[in-house]
Amino acid sequence: MPEDIKEKIVYSFKNDYSEGAHLDILNALINTNTSQQNGYGEDCYSEEAVDILKDKINNENIDIHFVAGGTQANLVVISSVLRPYESIIAADTGHISTHETGAIEATGHKISIVESLDGKLLPERIEKLLSEHSSEHMVKPRMVFISNSTELGTVYKKNELEKLSLFCKKNDLILYMDGARLGAALTSDTNDLTLEDISRLVDVFYIGGTKNGALLGEAIVLCNDSLKKNFRYNMKQKGALMAKGRILGIQFSELFRNNLFFSLGKHANFMVSKLGSSIEKLGYDFLNETESNQIFPIFPTEVVEKLTEKYGFYVWQNIDDEMSAVRLVTSWATKEEIVDRFLSDLEKLIEHK
Repeated sequence: MPEDIKEKIVYSFKNDYSEGAHLDILNALINTNTSQQNGYGEDCYSEEAVDILKDKINNENIDIHFVAGGTQANLVVISSVLRPYESIIAADTGHISTHETGAIEATGHKISIVESLDGKLLPERIEKLLSEHSSEHMVKPRMVFISNSTELGTVYKKNELEKLSLFCKKNDLILYMDGARLGAALTSDTNDLTLEDISRLVDVFYIGGTKNGALLGEAIVLCNDSLKKNFRYNMKQKGALMAKGRILGIQFSELFRNNLFFSLGKHANFMVSKLGSSIEKLGYDFLNETESNQIFPIFPTEVVEKLTEKYGFYVWQNIDDEMSAVRLVTSWATKEEIVDRFLSDLEKLIEHK
């Protein structure tokens, strides 16, 4: 990158995976580097990680498998669970609906979209869709896909997940939670869910490491016994069974051994909370209320243009000719001085308007 560009760009708020990995994880990878191990997740580090996670989830009756990334996790889970004629119900903002290049559709499974202003799916929002698919002339809805936190930064509450779980059981639907940002969700000030609750209420979920301090990696947790058999066959077919699976196991052991996973999620939330409260004090509105490490403030277009000269972020939605909503994401590694600098620059732009 040219030196003049380096000087202009202070920090990117585009996502929570721009940095590499937490130092404890890098050290763990270095310290175990020359230890010879079995491949494909059958190494002692992956086995240790499974034991640690089962203890943290407080559920021995689960199967855990490690894969490299979130899209791969979604692809492997959905393709292994559904019959060819079965479909998935997802919010219009859901990751599989918008940002996975048709990965799910490519396996032959239709995604039925439900509009959701807050990114959540609740029983009343999907009941009508179920009634419309009543015969063999249409795809059969079989899975409900949710994200926690959602793509809009909102977090599922325990009573919401309980109602959705009960609804899915009554309607023979598999409930799947995408946990790419589960670290931020579980450490949100508004959260009242635990990993144990989630394992009891959903059929399958995954714990995201990529967006919470790991180099890469997600842990798929199979809670429903009927989904467990031959799962590794599907992993292998989809390119998810890594020869050096130890790389994933080591990282998850480090993330959960001493609760590093939760402290990193809490840090990301604290940084975005500071951003959000200060932006609100400056008089700006938000596209929606968020509860984790993403916020969507609405700025004048001229302010957005000036900020992009020094900071990276996405323009999420054009409100009108003069105002735009942007997305700011903080990470496990966001430094407070960077947040302070952004807020200072924003305040200066207001003063010079």
